[in-house]
Amino acid sequence: MKAIVIDHPGGPEVLRLAEVPDPVPGPRDVLMRVAGAGVNRADLLQRMGFYPPPPGASDLLGMEAAGEVVATGIDVDEWRVGDRVMALVEGGAYAELLRAPAGQVMAAPRQMDLVTAAGIPEVFITAHDALFTHGRLRPGETVLIHGGGGGVGTAAVQLACRAGARVIVTAGSAAKLERARELGAEWGIDYTTEDFVARVREITDGHGADVILDVMGAAYLERNVDALAPDGRLVVIGMQGGTTAEIDLGKLMRIRGSVISTALRARPAQQKAAIVTDFVEHVLPAFDEGSLHPVIGRVFPLEAAAEAHRALENGEVIGKVILQVAA
Repeated sequence: MKAIVIDHPGGPEVLRLAEVPDPVPGPRDVLMRVAGAGVNRADLLQRMGFYPPPPGASDLLGMEAAGEVVATGIDVDEWRVGDRVMALVEGGAYAELLRAPAGQVMAAPRQMDLVTAAGIPEVFITAHDALFTHGRLRPGETVLIHGGGGGVGTAAVQLACRAGARVIVTAGSAAKLERARELGAEWGIDYTTEDFVARVREITDGHGADVILDVMGAAYLERNVDALAPDGRLVVIGMQGGTTAEIDLGKLMRIRGSVISTALRARPAQQKAAIVTDFVEHVLPAFDEGSLHPVIGRVFPLEAAAEAHRALENGEVIGKVILQVAA
């Protein structure tokens, strides 16, 4: 099969299309022909040598895909050849064929093309798990979503609004803020020109954000604590702003605040399957109903993976970047 490979860590130029052996499904695996694969910031980090795949995972890039089942392992009875599916995986999606654990496979929305559906698994499951499992977001609460114009951000806005929360987003352009408002956000903050702590305090009449979904990590830690409401929960899902920072524990304790970090990729298969099952039960039907949809910013052919990485790195895309593998 054809797949994107990396001979050595580096910039987007190290990505190249090559012939590699077809994956072979194990007893509890599904083999799918990939129609589309999502591009995520974790892929960029892996390409640069900073985020290796977990032990036992494919060393090919790509943590989400949608396509059609072409084979199943001997112990798989929930999927059949020809099924339209999506998968959340630890690696291997930048390829014509993908092996996925059966417990991490979901039915693709019935009325959605498979290239578009490839933009669902990683960002919507990440956002749902962070906001509700870890952030315990409740109706009527205020949530601050950093990076509201990105893949996870556009998913999180929709999920939070659907749950009855009041949504504030930060983003770096008027276009991204406007798109977030179209998705349901009530307020937008341009982090390039505005102090998000002051604006959150102003918007909430001094109360602060009950939940903050953060992709920046160290660079925002102190200010995020300043923006938290009493009993607020800061959920860190990314480290674009670094990994190390100091925190005033006295300030955190005075508001009884919580700082939580979470990631999907390295979780045990059983735990990841449970997360997927919860998502399928509580969220997936909304895509068929039309109340949720992936925001697709750009679609590139598989062989243009380097260009896709540049687009994501440059921050020029609103929503998801997708690689189209098959028609």
